Amino acid sequence: MNDHSHFHERLEAHDDIAINPSSNPPLADLINPARRNVLKGGLTLAALGFFGGGLAACAKATASPLLGFKGVPVQLDPQFDRVLVAEGYRAVPFFSWGDPVEAGAPAWNPDASDDWQAQLKQAGDNHDGMNFFPFAGETDRGLLVMNHEYVNPPLHPSGKIDQSKPRPLAEVRKEQAAHGVSVIEVKKGADGQWQRVMDSPYNRRISMLTPMRIAGPLAGHAVMKTASDPAGLEVLGTLNNCATGVTPWGTFLTCEENWPNYFINRDKADFEARVSHKRYGLAKEGTSKNYAWETADPRFDATPYADQPHGGHVNEPHRFGWVVEIDPFDPQAQPIKRTAFGRFSRECAALSLGKDGRMAFYSGDDAKGEYIYKFVPAGRFDAANPKAARHLLDEGTLYVARLNDDGSGQWLALVHGQNGLTAENGFASQEEVLLNARAAADRAGATPMDRPEWAAVHPTTGEVYVTLTNNDGRGDKQPTDKANPRPHNLHGQILRFNEQGADPTATAFAWELFLLAGEARGAKDKDGKPVPANLTGTINGDLFSSPDGLAFDAAGRLWIQTDYDDIEPAMHNMGCNQLLCADPATREVRRFLVGPRGCEITGLAWSPDGKAMWANIQHPGLSFPASDGKTRPRSTTLLITRNDGGVIGS
Repeated sequence: MNDHSHFHERLEAHDDIAINPSSNPPLADLINPARRNVLKGGLTLAALGFFGGGLAACAKATASPLLGFKGVPVQLDPQFDRVLVAEGYRAVPFFSWGDPVEAGAPAWNPDASDDWQAQLKQAGDNHDGMNFFPFAGETDRGLLVMNHEYVNPPLHPSGKIDQSKPRPLAEVRKEQAAHGVSVIEVKKGADGQWQRVMDSPYNRRISMLTPMRIAGPLAGHAVMKTASDPAGLEVLGTLNNCATGVTPWGTFLTCEENWPNYFINRDKADFEARVSHKRYGLAKEGTSKNYAWETADPRFDATPYADQPHGGHVNEPHRFGWVVEIDPFDPQAQPIKRTAFGRFSRECAALSLGKDGRMAFYSGDDAKGEYIYKFVPAGRFDAANPKAARHLLDEGTLYVARLNDDGSGQWLALVHGQNGLTAENGFASQEEVLLNARAAADRAGATPMDRPEWAAVHPTTGEVYVTLTNNDGRGDKQPTDKANPRPHNLHGQILRFNEQGADPTATAFAWELFLLAGEARGAKDKDGKPVPANLTGTINGDLFSSPDGLAFDAAGRLWIQTDYDDIEPAMHNMGCNQLLCADPATREVRRFLVGPRGCEITGLAWSPDGKAMWANIQHPGLSFPASDGKTRPRSTTLLITRNDGGVIGS
């Protein structure tokens, strides 16, 4: 098992490579002086519709009315192999990699000898974003739907994934089966505790081997056709499913994040000429960056072959990087890839729903120097006729954010013919814009950000929060600016903004830094020297690094999950990764839970009454959840409840 942590470090290194070649100038140069005067004089920050809990709420907190628990201490022990949760709460393992999901699934075998057919019916690996969907009219029964982002070496009996030689097909199939999504029914028992419904007809696994329909502008387009799918209408599987979203009509949105790492194009000339490969960073020599599936499954070899229909599988990467819609209440419904959302390494699709039915879905592109996006459907949601909404995600406008240094911002439409997106500039059609959304954002003049990840929308104010996890290349490849102010940014920040008039479809917004993560101001290192300024933050309360997962509960508490390498020297004072809670008004931050060494804390879901919360422990490094020092570690969903049965966090 010693290979586990090293493997994860390598994958993280692939994800952290900056690809953006944009020569976008510093923000100060992007803002026209005349426009700046207009903003200061006419479109002031107050005019952008700030409201309760807004940007003016900057006072240092002494005691937040929202945070009703005592914070837990950091855990510095390199052998810490359990979960520590706030006093008065319990956190128990609820759903782990290998647990049975579908009928006929075997129990998990501790030696990992289950084959790929068994894995197709069992919980996948690396639990990530999730959501709870209650049954209509019920509060104590629902479906828990969660992502399985990628896999770790303990998936196999050897505890290794060797990319130095052709991969065994059986291993590749098991890895593909362990990607995707799980749907499990849960209910509150007579004892008041939540439990799984093991024989539920809704229990379902969706994987890299599940057929999915392609919908929206690129359905059937030439760039979607392959030797395996000459019609360009159906793709096999979804992968690297990280953060999520939901629709007002009760479907689950899973987002395909670091999909480029699964493909390779060995034709150097074709690679250089093909923006859809180069701008996303596909491998071009050796093997693909993750798993070398192409050595056993030709779909992942994106090298063009003239003797094969449609060039073989050169277009297969075009079929990933989308939002995938899943109906959790219809086990027979085919998942749908919604191409109107645009294609990038999307982290989430966080919904903002206006009172009039207008919608926006916010997303980060998780790589250094990439962008923040939102998708605005053309139609409106009618709560009286939710079934009519099923096609609303196939038409709309994709926007990318430009953040000005005066606290204003614009949503730039990624629409063919606008913002330089013309045939002369390499965009022959709207389909090309959506396929190459990163390149379109480059051309439009979006603001390169420090690894944008999850977004969350305040349930009452509509404020939007976005985590910027870190960027050690800031100040080098991308100049610092007001939104990304620290060079060699190891600790990250959280951005907050308000749409003009509280309208999710607005094209103007105001923004601010909610907080900078990192050490306290005036902190000293182990030698008694001041911690460098780029490693200090502005946190009011418990310290943390690298905010990643982000979610609001119904009361407006902002829950923050971290993902950093806990063995790195800069993280020594942070200890193991954490789940924290923040009050948006006072900005106080309090540590609620600490996970085992080597893990990421990710994914949150609540029961309708707020008295149960689920959170994920992804890739623990030792032996969690057995915590016996010998059992192979398993990504695990925790069930968190209060001992007195009260609302979580209150």
